[in-house]
Amino acid sequence: MKRSLTTLALLSLLGASPAFAQTTVTGTPAPDAKSSANSGGQEAVTRPNTDKPDATKPATTQAAAHAKLEEGANSFTEAQTHHRLTEAGYKDIKGLTKDDKGIWRGDAVLNGKPVKVGVDFKGNVAAQ
Repeated sequence: MKRSLTTLALLSLLGASPAFAQTTVTGTPAPDAKSSANSGGQEAVTRPNTDKPDATKPATTQAAAHAKLEEGANSFTEAQTHHRLTEAGYKDIKGLTKDDKGIWRGDAVLNGKPVKVGVDFKGNVAAQ
C-alpha cells in the first residue's frame, strides 16, 4: 500500500511538470529596444514591432517606413486592422484589402500627407 501511494505521488508530480515549464510573455517592449530597421527584423512571433509612429511626436512618423512586414496567415479582421492603424496615428484610412501574402494594405493620411500602409499577421504597422 505504501509503495503504491509513493508511485502515485511520483506519477502525479511528473504529470504536472510540463505545466510548470510554460512561459508567458506580457507587457510592452523595453523603451531602448532596437527597431526592426536596426535589428534586421522581428525575431519574436508574439510581439509586434516597435516602429509604430507616435502621433504626438512628429519626428517618429518616418520610423514605420522601415518596419518589416512579414508574410503569413493573417487572422485580423478589417475592423481590427483599421483599429491598429488608428492607434498608430493614421487617419482617413481607406481601401483596406488583404493581399495574397496575408498583409492588409490600404491608403491613409499621416500628419496631413497621404501614405500607403500595411499591417502583417503579427500586427506590425508600416508605411509603404
